[in-house]
Amino acid sequence: MSLEGGLSRRQCLGAAVTAGALATLSLPRTALAGAQIEEPLIDSVRTALSSAIHNKAPPVPQFANTEARLAYLRWLGEMSERLKKKVADAPSRIELLQTVWYEAKRSGLEVSLVLGLVQVESNFRKFAVSSAGARGYMQVMPFWTRVIGDSDSAKLFHMQTNLRFGCVILRHYLDRENGDLYMTLGRYNGSRGKSPYPNAIFANQRLWAFNDKERERDKDRAAAG
Repeated sequence: MSLEGGLSRRQCLGAAVTAGALATLSLPRTALAGAQIEEPLIDSVRTALSSAIHNKAPPVPQFANTEARLAYLRWLGEMSERLKKKVADAPSRIELLQTVWYEAKRSGLEVSLVLGLVQVESNFRKFAVSSAGARGYMQVMPFWTRVIGDSDSAKLFHMQTNLRFGCVILRHYLDRENGDLYMTLGRYNGSRGKSPYPNAIFANQRLWAFNDKERERDKDRAAAG
């Protein structure tokens, strides 16, 4: 799977966000999801999405080597500290972060992007419901459970199910938009082509960016040696 940073955010990350807007958007009080639009899907796309949703692989990270595993643990420790004010219970916090990491990587998405989206959509509230009826951490519209699931929309309040739906849908939109993340996020929110929602996600994504200082120090020591 591609590592965080592998997806191009194109030029949209250069969009300016005022300091006041950043402060407001980083701490949403309500679920902000718009109405994701139910669009006709060709059979091959529906089958592929359904297959991704029904893959029951457990959210257990797999690593090619010890260095990668240690880098993940450093990320997990730092993100857990950042998330503490929103999710007080440590085991719940770790489980959520591990699942976000797993589902984001599984769909080829940046983990920081997914965390930023979760903050904007639900402020990390598992049972959040928007005025449009979107549900859970990633504010998935119930019609998706009929299109690619088993029609049981109550499952969208299950953590891994919600994160898997959200990541699979976001990946689907990203493919449809040929990698244009700005347009992808607008489509996810039901506001394609409008700037407030993508800018909110990008602002919050920065709050979850991870600079692995230990890894950089290891590289510096190796270069010096």
